[in-house]
Amino acid sequence: MNMKSMRPIAAVRAIRELFANPDETQYVFEIIEALQGPSLVRLRARFRKTEQGRQLLAEQPDLVPLLKDRESLRALPEGSLGRAYLAFVESEGITADGLVSASTIEHRGDENAELRWIKDWLRDTHDLWHTVLGYQGDLVGEAALLAFSHHETRNIGVGMIATVAWFKLGRVTDPRVHARRAIFDGRRRAKQTAWFVGLPWHQWLARPVEDVRRELGVDSLVDYQPVRSHEVDMSLVA
Repeated sequence: MNMKSMRPIAAVRAIRELFANPDETQYVFEIIEALQGPSLVRLRARFRKTEQGRQLLAEQPDLVPLLKDRESLRALPEGSLGRAYLAFVESEGITADGLVSASTIEHRGDENAELRWIKDWLRDTHDLWHTVLGYQGDLVGEAALLAFSHHETRNIGVGMIATVAWFKLGRVTDPRVHARRAIFDGRRRAKQTAWFVGLPWHQWLARPVEDVRRELGVDSLVDYQPVRSHEVDMSLVA
């Protein structure tokens, strides 16, 4: 393992900043990068095991131009994945290139092109995962999706954010919200669905979103009570 890919002190600092400022997405990327470890290499190996995965690695499609083109998304059929994605980002007031801007991903000169693409692919498909699973962009929804993502990617940083959120949200929310149950359920759902990482999302935007859900084993949308950052104090300072 390249020890430069494991920087626990930087990760701890970023975690404190993230929970003090939950809407500052840049800290999420800092944590993921600091605790990346061998996760990208393992993901690449999994891509290489299937014909579809090998094709994605060879083509290295760029999702951002497709997701930024809201007029084209709006022209897709009602009920399509692209239209559902558009509804999600518009309801949350976010953009595909906003994630790119918030990302602190650093592409080292000695890093394999496939690994660089996998990093970007994980970032750029994130909100499509939101769309398919039904998680909103609130604190519980993001934490639950990160619990789902940790099972998919095995990135230690992703798991750490989800774990800290599990503890913190359980303390600062009304027990009737069942925040911890929703986050734990994210990991359970990941065990029951297809591997989201290695899918041709760029080719699926016009597909009916319900067909996509059925194919991936998403039997129902998540039912939970959203918690927004202005409603609770997520700071980790005692």
